[in-house]
Amino acid sequence: MITGNILIVDDEESMCQFLSIMLKKEGHEVCSVNNGADALRQMQSRRFDVVITDIQMPKMDGIQVLSGVKAIDATVPVIIMTAYASKQTAIEAVNKGAFHYLDKHAKNDEIKMVVRNALDVRHVKSENVQLKKQLTKSSSGRTMIGKCDGILKVFRLVERVSASDATILIHGESGTGKELIARAIHDQSHRADGPFVSINCGALPESLLESELFGHVKGSFTGAIRDKDGLFKVANGGTFLLDEIGETSPAIQVKLLRVLQEREIIPVGGTKPLKVDVRIVAATNRELEHEVNMNNFRADLYYRLNVIPVTLPPLRERREDIPLLIDHFFKRYRAGYDGDLDAALGDEARKVLCDYAWPGNVRELENIVERAVILQHGTGPLGLDDLPEKLVGRARSGEDDAIRASGITLEELERKYMIQVLNETGWHKKKAADILGINPSTLYRKIKSYGLESPGGGLGDFADFAMEEEVESVGA
Repeated sequence: MITGNILIVDDEESMCQFLSIMLKKEGHEVCSVNNGADALRQMQSRRFDVVITDIQMPKMDGIQVLSGVKAIDATVPVIIMTAYASKQTAIEAVNKGAFHYLDKHAKNDEIKMVVRNALDVRHVKSENVQLKKQLTKSSSGRTMIGKCDGILKVFRLVERVSASDATILIHGESGTGKELIARAIHDQSHRADGPFVSINCGALPESLLESELFGHVKGSFTGAIRDKDGLFKVANGGTFLLDEIGETSPAIQVKLLRVLQEREIIPVGGTKPLKVDVRIVAATNRELEHEVNMNNFRADLYYRLNVIPVTLPPLRERREDIPLLIDHFFKRYRAGYDGDLDAALGDEARKVLCDYAWPGNVRELENIVERAVILQHGTGPLGLDDLPEKLVGRARSGEDDAIRASGITLEELERKYMIQVLNETGWHKKKAADILGINPSTLYRKIKSYGLESPGGGLGDFADFAMEEEVESVGA
């Protein structure tokens, strides 16, 4: 992901603060001002890669800011934001040179996506930057993490398919990391020096999506006062991620099919096809085969997209990866974290995080770790009080229900859990004692009282070790 210098213009201080915090977390440098005159003064004294401006401001509105920015540096993408969304103002802004138009109520991920695309365009058009180096450098904290069989299978598949130009269809629940996989495919391909462009197909109405994808020609509709390149043309020579492809309308699906079949586009209002050299990666959280059977998605487009399917497992099927991900996000959000997860996360909090079903997948886990670090009570390891009540409440309720439903005693529950931990550690008593949170000598007494034996028989030399531990503790 490319990072850059971003100028925010909004007369609402709270909006400036919100955008500044969000974009700084993405690695960008941010400057914010509260009026258009200050914005133009900043443009004359500093270099910016993207400008984000409110459209409704006193004295100088967003359209005037747009004109002023373009007069200073025509290559700077300008993103218009407003709380008063209307199709007419969107068309006016875009046709006066705005890169994109966003409602102020847009989701954070949508805002981040538009900023990323704007930076891609900026660098491709004005600097001819080697994107592979920049993407690798700036996305070092945005890599796929995992060691479970399901995710390792995905990694191996990515390595094999990256060298080709075959169309990829990535399927996975929301939050599983579909865009990260698409970026990994791009970074490992021969197109890595070209642009990586992405668009959320479900985030725009059909009329605007068509113009964003294919561009339009002057006079093609009311307000189209100049030609506009579509993102397919911007992505030429690189990779184009069509996220949430299942949300597209039948009309858009027909045009996408033409791109896949003929490798050409026709801008809105145009008659002459334009050749494009783009590798297409599509992503969806829908079961497209089911959508085809329900006549909601074109079968011919589905089969064109599904050349190489990549399926991302949900986090609930990647239990062994959860500690790795927690550690990864701690490194990102806790300043000075040295990698000692035992010191950063209490046993109870760890168990809750590892046992939770994670319907929002990795994105939800990242958000909860970030929230816990920000709102942590005290300076010690994170505890249950630092986690959302929905996690802690469900965990406690689930434990109580499980015990009541089983009809077993606490003593039997302890015995079963002890056997499980011993088996998982290969009857390594010191490791088992650490996991159980008890002294090795206490573990020895419990093993003896429950009449447990290792698969090899007896207690081995652990008995002597445990007794020595007990003698030392008594002597102390």
